[in-house]
Amino acid sequence: LHATMKPPMRLAEGYTQADLEAACAALAATQAPVTLDGLQLTRLGRFLALRPVGDESALNALAAACVRNLDPFRAPAPEAELARRRAAGLSPAQDQNLVTWGYPYVLDQFRFHITLTGKLPKPDLPDVEEALQAHMNPLLPTPFVINDLALMGEDTEGRFHLIHRYALTG
Repeated sequence: LHATMKPPMRLAEGYTQADLEAACAALAATQAPVTLDGLQLTRLGRFLALRPVGDESALNALAAACVRNLDPFRAPAPEAELARRRAAGLSPAQDQNLVTWGYPYVLDQFRFHITLTGKLPKPDLPDVEEALQAHMNPLLPTPFVINDLALMGEDTEGRFHLIHRYALTG
C-alpha cells in the first residue's frame, strides 16, 4: 500500500538519482511528522480507498512541499501523456496544474488517499465496501502518523521499488 505525495516523474536532464536523493533528504529534514485523527474507508468514484479523518491541513502542506521542492527534478511530460490526462476531462485548475506541475491533482486539487481496489463494477461496489469495512475498521490506526517519506522507483515492468526512506525530522 502507498499514498502518493509527489506524482510519478521522469528525472530531468542534468540531474542524477543522487541529486534527487539529496533533495529528498534535505526536504525531509525540514518537515515534521504529520498526525491525523485516523483513516476511514471511502468511495472515490468506483474505487475504494483509505482517506484521512479530521484536519488535513498539515498533510496537504507536506504534499505541497514535496511537489514544489522536488519539481526541478521533473522532466517535462511527453505530449502523449498530457493528451491522455486531458482526455479525462480536467477542470481549468487541474489543467493548469498539469501544465505547471506535470500532474492535475496537486496542491489545491490534491486528495490524500491509499487506494485499496481498482475500478469496481457498480453492482459489486456495496458488497465489496461492506466486506472491506468489516475487515479493515478494527485495523485502522487512531491516530494515523506519517513520519517518513519514501522515494520509489519504477522498473520496466511497472513495479515500484523502494530506493530510500527519509524520516521527517523538521
